Amino acid sequence: MFCFRPARAFMTIAAGLCAGLVAGAPSWAQSYPDRPIRVIVPMQAGTAGDTIMRIVTQKMSTSIGQTLVIQNVPDAAGLVGEERIAHAGPDGYTIGAMGDSLLTVLPHLQRRLHVDPNADFEPVSLVAFVTSVLVLHPSVPATDAREFVALARSRPGVLDFASGGVGSQQHMAMELFMEVTGARLTHIPLRGAAQAAMEVVSGRIPATFVAMSIAMPFIKDGRLRAIGVASRERSPLLPDVPTLSESGVPDFVLAPWVGIYAPRGTPRSVVERLNLATVAAVNDPGVRHQLIALGLEPQTSSPEELAQRTRAEHARMGRLIRANGIKAE
Repeated sequence: MFCFRPARAFMTIAAGLCAGLVAGAPSWAQSYPDRPIRVIVPMQAGTAGDTIMRIVTQKMSTSIGQTLVIQNVPDAAGLVGEERIAHAGPDGYTIGAMGDSLLTVLPHLQRRLHVDPNADFEPVSLVAFVTSVLVLHPSVPATDAREFVALARSRPGVLDFASGGVGSQQHMAMELFMEVTGARLTHIPLRGAAQAAMEVVSGRIPATFVAMSIAMPFIKDGRLRAIGVASRERSPLLPDVPTLSESGVPDFVLAPWVGIYAPRGTPRSVVERLNLATVAAVNDPGVRHQLIALGLEPQTSSPEELAQRTRAEHARMGRLIRANGIKAE
């Protein structure tokens, strides 16, 4: 759900909170930050999560008074970057921006993971939800989700779906879709969401879930058919495309997110300073406009709310993975 807040009221509240934090913080924290902050992004440059953080950190740099420098570390599906965030010094000068699958899905698939997503980080704030859309190649004889479910049920295992790899957001979205609808499709894991989308554009694979930011150009020119968005409400970019819940897939909501996390042990005053800077940046009208135009849903949180969301989705994805016997490649 999009949530717009009056800028003047927000800035007044934020200023008051900042003053309270400074007054109660130890002397070293009062000067934080006094040098640039490294932001590890365990994703490739140009992905939805990377784009989100480049927009948001630019605004954060202005409000926090120091440059936030993004370092992309996509190696090993993001696991290398995740470990670097967890093992960095807990002083607020190395933080990370991670997508939910890295914290909620991969821990159930990687046996040698050296990070506990629920214990090794200090959550800072949610930044945005990534709106996903179920798309088909135009040759598929289905114009909405009901027809697609009926088609897949009539031909169990015959239709394929593409994903960015085992455990990717696209993979887990379709696993949940199949669990809810009873449809059975065959998984074709590829190397990243962009490649998965292009396989559907080409007609080699009939279906995939994909981020709106990737799908929009192909939907506009007719090379992909959007049959449902996975959010609670319709996207303002595709107002005529219903939610999947509206289209006969009851209570189907899957909203991948990007959040900011600091290493475990980062002082509470520093986490709160980063939270205030994140909230101020995401609620800036210019930033919101840019994110919404990309098919994203700006949304912040308290550190406690992000911690609870991470725990809940970690448990939910674990149940889905075990129930469907999903194994790493």
